[in-house]
Amino acid sequence: MKTALATLFLAAGLVASASAASAQHGQHSTDNKADKQDKQTTADSAKADDAGGGRVKRGEKIGDSPAVPFAHVLKEPARYAGKRVVVEGVVERVCQSEGCWMQIAPEAGASESVRVTFDHKFSVPKDADKMRFRAEGEFSVKVLTKEEVEHLVKDDGAKLKTNPDGTANEVSFLATGVELWK
Repeated sequence: MKTALATLFLAAGLVASASAASAQHGQHSTDNKADKQDKQTTADSAKADDAGGGRVKRGEKIGDSPAVPFAHVLKEPARYAGKRVVVEGVVERVCQSEGCWMQIAPEAGASESVRVTFDHKFSVPKDADKMRFRAEGEFSVKVLTKEEVEHLVKDDGAKLKTNPDGTANEVSFLATGVELWK
C-alpha cells in the first residue's frame, strides 16, 4: 500500500511538473511570436514609408532643437558650428555607394549646399534626391584633405568647390535624425 501511494504521488508530481513546463514553454512560444510580430510590424512600417506611403524616417526622432533657416547657416556657418539645430530643405544628391551621406540645399537649384553625414549609424535611400527633408544635428566647418575630396567626388559623386591645392572648405552637418518626403 505504501508503495502504491508513493508511486501515485510520484506520478502526480511528474504530471504537475510536465504541465508547468508545458505552460511555461507555451508562454515563451507566445512571447517569441509577439516579439517576431512586433519586429515584422516595424519592418513593414519602414517599408511602407520607403514605398512613398509617408515620410521616410531614419535615426533618432527629431526633437525640439531650435529650427534655423538654412540660408542663415550658409551666410554665417561658424555661428552655428557645434550647436544642435533643426534645418529643412531639399536633397540635391545622395551617396550612391551606401546612402551614407546626402548633399542638401535650402531649395532646389540653390548655388550652395551642405553635406550631411550620419556617423554611420543609419543610411538614407539612394533615390532620395529631390526629396524634401527635415533633419536635426550639428553643423561644423572644416577643411577636407585632397584625398577626402577625391574620394567624395570620384567615388560617391559629391560636388565640392575645391581650393587651388585640392583641399576644400566644407560646411557639413552631422544628423542624428532625418525625415524625408516628396
